[in-house]
Amino acid sequence: MELRHLRYFQVLGETLNFTRAAERLHIAQPPLSRQIQQLEDELGVLLLERGRPLRLTAAGRFFYEHSNRVLEQLGKVCDNTRRIGLGHKTWLGIGFAPSTLYGVLPQLIRRLRNNETLELELGLSEMTTLQQVEALKAGRIDIGFGRIPIDDPAIMQKVLTEDPLVAALPAGHPLLGQTVSLAQLAQEPFVLYPANPRPSYADHVIALFNARGLNLKIAQWTNELQTAIGLVGAGIGITLVPASVQVLHRDDIGFCPLLETEATSPIILSRRIGEPSPGLTHCLHLIAQLRAELDRPAVDT
Repeated sequence: MELRHLRYFQVLGETLNFTRAAERLHIAQPPLSRQIQQLEDELGVLLLERGRPLRLTAAGRFFYEHSNRVLEQLGKVCDNTRRIGLGHKTWLGIGFAPSTLYGVLPQLIRRLRNNETLELELGLSEMTTLQQVEALKAGRIDIGFGRIPIDDPAIMQKVLTEDPLVAALPAGHPLLGQTVSLAQLAQEPFVLYPANPRPSYADHVIALFNARGLNLKIAQWTNELQTAIGLVGAGIGITLVPASVQVLHRDDIGFCPLLETEATSPIILSRRIGEPSPGLTHCLHLIAQLRAELDRPAVDT
């Protein structure tokens, strides 16, 4: 299937007339008929009821609506590509670990989208720190927000903040309402994430316990923070999450601070070594502004 098949079918779907569609497309009618027949053969269904008047089948109506959306989206992609290539717009690719969405990242994205001095096209991709590093080196993203330090000569990393860790427990758990120790948590079945790829946040959590001679009883591995939280709510086990995740309000889980206040998880900015693009320079400037605002002491009134 080629793009011309979609474009030909789009015009035919609008006109429901082979002659008028061929005129609009500036081709003869027989080649148009052959292209539509090829499309039907590839899909294995009839898209048209070839009578008078010409009508779309149920499958044809579905394909017409969705192929129009594909072409519309492709048109936007092509337009933005031209504008970026001509320097009228700047592309900024951002990779982020899911848990960083509960920190400063949403504020940064809002400011980037509301930017008045530089027209930015944002590309947001959910990925682990390890995936961010590979995407940075391949040029697919310009900046990443994760939680794991990576030693790579092509990548520059900077810790933006240290997020205290808290225990996520199912509702009704006897430890809720207390400050708990890692030794107490090591006695509980654990939901650990992500399972892949490694190294990851899971290795950071395991290392916290191993450094104190404690071993985790892993009841379940999962790849997503939200899934881990859901499994905790279902009573499968407990888990450790960054304190910023407490903005989630669920009736089936609760959070406890840790006795070991040094148990934290960093939010780490990653980018390629070298001169940043205008979009990345603007992004780094906004990050510096946000950090200054967060560090500014509150003024009593």
